Amino acid sequence: MTEAAITVTGVDRIFGKGRKEVVALRDVDLTVADGEFVSLIGPSGCGKSTLLRLVADLDTATSGDIRVFGKVARQARLDQDYGIAFQQAGLLPWRTVTGNIELPLKLHGADASLRKARVAELIELVGLTEFAKSHPDQLSGGMQQRVAIARALAESPRLLLMDEPFGALDEITRERMQNELVRICAETGAAVLFVTHSIPEAVFLSDRVVVMSPRPGRITGVVDVRADGLTGAHDRTERARDEEGFFRAVADVRALLHGGEGALAETGPAGVDSVDVR
Repeated sequence: MTEAAITVTGVDRIFGKGRKEVVALRDVDLTVADGEFVSLIGPSGCGKSTLLRLVADLDTATSGDIRVFGKVARQARLDQDYGIAFQQAGLLPWRTVTGNIELPLKLHGADASLRKARVAELIELVGLTEFAKSHPDQLSGGMQQRVAIARALAESPRLLLMDEPFGALDEITRERMQNELVRICAETGAAVLFVTHSIPEAVFLSDRVVVMSPRPGRITGVVDVRADGLTGAHDRTERARDEEGFFRAVADVRALLHGGEGALAETGPAGVDSVDVR
């Protein structure tokens, strides 16, 4: 069998001590299969980003075990097994699109000819060929996020860790970027762990949506979007937003977030545009 992209077992994360102790995560178990797209959703402060940071080896669990393709998180980071994208693109303003994308390759000593070929491939993948020599301040927010995603893919990781990468974008740009991400993931075959506050976004992008409780963060339920009649995430098209299965999955996630059974969501875009748990 193929090694799981992520395996989280019995993880707790506690900050501080005594009266200042804050339990961010409690007894979290999670598996993300190789090539699977999984979203984490829950109220603000529930530990979604903390869990992603633990997987990325940007923080350390108080207890429990985390494996990335069977390796401890630190080794997976050293082996560049994953790429990371955050809400802010974090581009270097003095570097061009090409310069920003090639940075991880340059830092890890990749040959100049290899860097040139890989960057050209990625720029084409994210549809920015005409902007290769542009600087970040010459790009829209959505274009900057495309550069950030391309940079995260520079070393051909088998896993992407994404923390609300589209959270600061307007709704139209956000939907376009969701469509782009589906296409990119289909072409690369990468697994994704994606943090979001938006129910429609989570449903549209994911194979499974993992719902977390208010702090201390626990996993309270999982919605398999495919069971509601949608295709797998990598085969999805923008028309999925108009399908009955999409609205049914939105209702299922909402019900878990609010602790009830919930009924089928209204059919039609107006039924989901305002569904958000921020």
